Amino acid sequence: MAPAPACGLQPIEKLTDHLRPVMRLTVNQSMSNHDFVVTGSKDHYVKPFSHVRTCPDPLTRKRAPVAPAGPPAVVAVGMAAAAAALPGGLRAPPAGLGVGGRPEPVEGSECLFVVLGAGFTALSHPLLYVKLLIQVGHEPLPPTIGRNVLGRKVLYLPGFFTYARHIVEVDGKMGLFRGLAPRILSSTLSTVTRGTVKKVFPVEDMEHVSNKDDVKTSLRKVMKETSHEMLMQCMSRVISHPLHVISMRCMVQFVGREVKYSGVFSSIGRIFKEEGILGFFVGLVPHILGDVVFLWCCNILAHFINTYAVDDNFSQASVIRSYTKFVMGIAVSMLTYPFLLVGDLMAVNNCGLHAGLPPYSPVFTSWVQCWRHLSAQGQLFRGSSLLFRRVSAAARFPID
Repeated sequence: MAPAPACGLQPIEKLTDHLRPVMRLTVNQSMSNHDFVVTGSKDHYVKPFSHVRTCPDPLTRKRAPVAPAGPPAVVAVGMAAAAAALPGGLRAPPAGLGVGGRPEPVEGSECLFVVLGAGFTALSHPLLYVKLLIQVGHEPLPPTIGRNVLGRKVLYLPGFFTYARHIVEVDGKMGLFRGLAPRILSSTLSTVTRGTVKKVFPVEDMEHVSNKDDVKTSLRKVMKETSHEMLMQCMSRVISHPLHVISMRCMVQFVGREVKYSGVFSSIGRIFKEEGILGFFVGLVPHILGDVVFLWCCNILAHFINTYAVDDNFSQASVIRSYTKFVMGIAVSMLTYPFLLVGDLMAVNNCGLHAGLPPYSPVFTSWVQCWRHLSAQGQLFRGSSLLFRRVSAAARFPID
């Protein structure tokens, strides 16, 4: 009769939320065929395995009989005993983690993410609607006299809330959501495309390397991750840009009170008829350039700050590193804003709408010409602020 298998414990891997190793989990067998576990850590995954006839009790070191071919019972005895022997108990891999502790895809999570993204897009639409009207230079309300921090009188243009109240007076509350449908579709396409590209072209998780002797290795990982992000962003931008153009044109119809672009499918037919296939991709180049510059600057700056400025001996080093990229994103987004402005203006330029024709805007032959025009007027950051909007020196308004 074959001997009955017994259970032991074997380490799988350390949890990934530590910057350096904590302890080593050792599973061994004494000369008297007793299994024992030596550890002082509860931050490892373990798994049972069969290798001897009996499964010992780590607490009493007494042999405990185990039923042959009974893995559930063996696992229960071995894991319970080992859990009682360790401070805090042993931790099994949490639900949703597969082999090696890697997360397994959760069904429906991508759909939930798309739904949440659509909800956020709807909530933020009035903000971007007002921003676009300011970008094209539509100022229906006169400036008001205010004072700056030094007490001097300055002219301020209406902020977001005053501008939004004006839109409600003209079009009602639903007027704040003009162009929402194509924008939600554009956002959904972008999210789905990013998820698809991530599955088709997976990239290994980038581990943090803080040792300055390994800067080259660490920088290579950052460049690899950034290249992967750039691929996802460029693909999603190209796929979703036609609907972005339609959304922009639907919104700027507020300026001239047009109804030329009234629906997604009718807008697609009109653009294809009047401008051809290239009409769906006007303004794409500055948007992609802005995305690429943003990704590389943000990731490289965050990497060097985390490597050189944040010391591993600092108790809150991991917390600071988690916010570095967020802070860098805010700073870099201000530098790349002109790309966003030029891309949006090109999307509505010379399309038959009042907002894309003189006197609001000259007819541009390329996005470079648009950039130079805005730069000459000092308007490359027009619309970047929605609360405190000072009148530029080039603008002139009568003051009573």
